[in-house]
Amino acid sequence: MNSHDRDAISDGVTAGPGGAMTVQVGVITGDLTVTTTDQGDGTARVSIQYTGADEWYDLEGSPVPIPSGGVRFLHRAVLQAVREGGAAETPGARTPP
Repeated sequence: MNSHDRDAISDGVTAGPGGAMTVQVGVITGDLTVTTTDQGDGTARVSIQYTGADEWYDLEGSPVPIPSGGVRFLHRAVLQAVREGGAAETPGARTPP
């Protein structure tokens, strides 16, 4: 993952209690970096890492359809979800019952 990719947005965030749920390693907590990347097919990939680490993980639910508000809107929603914690997943990944 390269945070300098043209269609990627990256920000640092501190996970709230319960952290963020990843596909590869389960919940991660603490100071994290989130990158949201437009994949060019109407979906975005949300990746997360411990800030300063080499390894990137997929946030549970990623990739996800890009909402009408666009990738920046989605990225802000992801940051808010991670701040709230509770094993945060990618917003919009699941259809409500």
